[in-house]
Amino acid sequence: MQYKFNGGVHPFTFKSLASDRPIKKPFIPKKVVLPLLQHTGSPAEPVVAVGDTVKAGDLIAKPSGYISSAVHASVSGKVARMAYFSTYNQPRVLSVVIETDADAEQDFRMKPAGDPDTLSREEMIGRIRAAGVVGLGGAGFPTDVKLSPPANKPVDTVILNGAECEPYLTCDHRLMLEKTKEILKGLDIIVRILGAKQAYIAIENNKLSAIYAMEKALKQYSFRSLKTAKVISLNEKYPQGAEKQIIKVILNRVVPAGGLPMDVGCVANNVGTAYAVYEAVYFNKPLIERAITITGKCVKDPLNIWVRMGTLLSDLKGVFGGFTAEPGKVIMGGPMMGIAQYSMDVPISKGVGGIVFLTQEEIDPGRESVCIRCGRCMDACPIGLVPTTLMYRVKKENFSEAKELGIMNCYECGACAYTCPAKIPLVDYMKFGKARNQVI
Repeated sequence: MQYKFNGGVHPFTFKSLASDRPIKKPFIPKKVVLPLLQHTGSPAEPVVAVGDTVKAGDLIAKPSGYISSAVHASVSGKVARMAYFSTYNQPRVLSVVIETDADAEQDFRMKPAGDPDTLSREEMIGRIRAAGVVGLGGAGFPTDVKLSPPANKPVDTVILNGAECEPYLTCDHRLMLEKTKEILKGLDIIVRILGAKQAYIAIENNKLSAIYAMEKALKQYSFRSLKTAKVISLNEKYPQGAEKQIIKVILNRVVPAGGLPMDVGCVANNVGTAYAVYEAVYFNKPLIERAITITGKCVKDPLNIWVRMGTLLSDLKGVFGGFTAEPGKVIMGGPMMGIAQYSMDVPISKGVGGIVFLTQEEIDPGRESVCIRCGRCMDACPIGLVPTTLMYRVKKENFSEAKELGIMNCYECGACAYTCPAKIPLVDYMKFGKARNQVI
């Protein structure tokens, strides 16, 4: 069944560079830099000191509040220092540096943690929180909080998001092919926690192999309480995988401005998050690694790989064989919503789903010119904002007016800037306007 939504754009996907590459085994670096803020909310509070010896999976920082998440050692070794480091989206974050012990066991021992069917809702949520699981689609919201809606907001539907609409990225696609049953077990846990009665697995139709794999696995899987569980084929379109869009497309429910999916009886989780939930509940495994895509036309060997949290991007260079041409830009995340980096010495954290290297020829900086009032940005905006109007308000520092016109609802998908013939950096204006409204 096909579904549509208004707005959006159709960029070239370049997914064929890595979509047929199975996820490689975990890369073990010589050291890791583990930021204590890899999630939405407050930074984690360190529980280790310089000189301590830790094993892979040991807790090194505990949640400092309700909306916070634990951080664990991703390798076995010694805590070398604690200092402030830049991350892919933050200028300075207190981080724990662990030097890897080459002689120590680096894998987390996957011991079954008892029968999950005997666990209560609170026990399952407790394991997810203890494992430091956050949304792996990019937002990094603590999953235990997301799965704990207030009593007055019951959830009847769970959407498992496998759209992966960002160009270049393919790690979710590979995960759905290689960890199909485990993802369904994670979905089953999420459904049981929320008490939902229907679940949908949403996948864009450029991933036919994943659609087939999930449909086949669904026929063989028996959920405890679901009345409906089906795979939904979505039209290829950006930002098809955005949370509000996917809810509108599948359920025809509109999440109110400033609201959350639970306000319309729904929760959406990334397929990678579901896999992390499975490992946390079945094996008490902390979120110490994730699958990412390393790709680009100038990359010698584009691939998907399991990477330990805190691995520096510069240390991964040998894994993908270097470059066929000098990259002109390095983006952590996808090219639409990802963040360009000024250094390769940036750690991989929970919210990073891929690294994209662009050649100088692929970069079109353009020269900003005057808005011609074509309306393309308005047509492209999936939530119906008027980006140029907001841009002018921000330029004139009328931040309160921009807020009244809905700038805080923008989730910075980049569709407006992508389609702008005048090369106006509209997303930059949106980000600046939102930041100033949060300060005022």
